[in-house]
Amino acid sequence: MKYKLISCEVFMRMACLAVSKSLHIIDLDFTKLGAHEDPASLNEQLQMKIDAADESGEYDAILLGYGLCGNSTAGLKARTLPLIIPRAHDCCTIFLGSKQKFQEHFSEKLSSQWSSVGYMERCDDYLRDTDTGKMMGLDKDYEELVEQYGEENAKYVWETLHPVIHSDELIFIDVPELSHLGTVETMRTFAEEESKKLKVIEGDMRIITGLIYGNWQEDDYLLVEPGKEVKALYDQDKVICSV
Repeated sequence: MKYKLISCEVFMRMACLAVSKSLHIIDLDFTKLGAHEDPASLNEQLQMKIDAADESGEYDAILLGYGLCGNSTAGLKARTLPLIIPRAHDCCTIFLGSKQKFQEHFSEKLSSQWSSVGYMERCDDYLRDTDTGKMMGLDKDYEELVEQYGEENAKYVWETLHPVIHSDELIFIDVPELSHLGTVETMRTFAEEESKKLKVIEGDMRIITGLIYGNWQEDDYLLVEPGKEVKALYDQDKVICSV
């Protein structure tokens, strides 16, 4: 089988490692880290890449190395080829390898700052915030919240979605296959410089490898049939569906 993988570059090392071991032929196309900060623009960019891959007539399926990512993938349409996308709100779940591990480590602290090899290598700021508001479909500015909920309620919602982070620890998701790069020790140095503790959580490549190997189990991936599109659910189970 021949697949087109369109992915955020934050997964570049993981994806390339998985591709090197895959039985399938995979063509790679990476977008810039941070593109999800403008969801509408990223959505348009991804749809153009999907359409180009579809029109080429070269592939059996199109793989997306993204989660919902602040609604960046909501509304993406499959043309004549199926789209396969992980059931994840953002890249944190993908680095951890499952929705269950995300719940275990982040359900009580959705605004935690964390890092990984992808962010250490390709981000100006080595820390990543979880998309608290975007995960729940509430990526609005303050004025929009006031208009929708009123001044008092808007203030509460805004402070909930944009908490001031006072933490004495830094979190690093360490994917075992990439530990040899020494990023844990680099992160440890940053923690010491900021007088913080370092919490290392073991990551897992299973979502990336499953995507690239073609092991698309329904619990972990959404297969968007030709003619359908991605719809956000904002829950912690399915995350997305197709309509």
